[in-house]
Amino acid sequence: MAEGSGLKAVSAGDVAGGHFRYYDFVMAAFVAIILLSNVLGAGKVAVVNLPGIGLWPFGAGILFFPISYVIGDVLTEVYGYARTRRVIWAGFVAVLFMAFMSWVVVALPPSPDWKNQAAYETIFGQVPRIVFASMIAFWAGEFVNSYVLARMKIWTEGKHLWTRTIGSTIFGEGVDSLIFYPLAFLGAEGWTTDLVIKVLITQWVLKVSWEVLLTPVTYLVVNFLKRREGVDVFDRGTDFSPFKARV
Repeated sequence: MAEGSGLKAVSAGDVAGGHFRYYDFVMAAFVAIILLSNVLGAGKVAVVNLPGIGLWPFGAGILFFPISYVIGDVLTEVYGYARTRRVIWAGFVAVLFMAFMSWVVVALPPSPDWKNQAAYETIFGQVPRIVFASMIAFWAGEFVNSYVLARMKIWTEGKHLWTRTIGSTIFGEGVDSLIFYPLAFLGAEGWTTDLVIKVLITQWVLKVSWEVLLTPVTYLVVNFLKRREGVDVFDRGTDFSPFKARV
């Protein structure tokens, strides 16, 4: 919704102490998507049968991880960059604890009567290099996504929501992919430089395509939340440092 749409357009600092009815629910959805994508989607390679091409493998996590960028767009558009910053850090800490907990639980010696240790290690055992790459890529990509959207909202005066949701995802997912795939796989056994580049570009295109397809849903959610919260937040005068704790 653009300025002048009937909502009260305010700068982020003007609502620093305000209470929002749905903010906590959106935060919970964001963190849940991040955790579930890492647990359920990260390790499985699925396949789809494309007409004229045949079987095409893809990482199962790509079906749901891009939703975190959609939620990130909603957060920044509705609640502003500073509140989104808190959510990104909450997601980062949650993933960090999940990785630590997985490492501890897998490392515990199993009971002689329990025969599922190998399967448990396959599912929950994590390669430190991939975990590190995933966390750094997520952190950087989400902050770039939120920053670009917040800036574009000011430039467009709140108009043309689709330009900033898609534009921010192009940059955010681009940074995510540029960090993750080289850090996780470059030089690893079975991964040539050409393969890393091919997978990087393919995954980036697919993730951005998801954002495009979900644009109507983004509009519905954003418009619903803005009407219910009663404000339209613009990040004028916002400190965009990712390391600020205060809203």
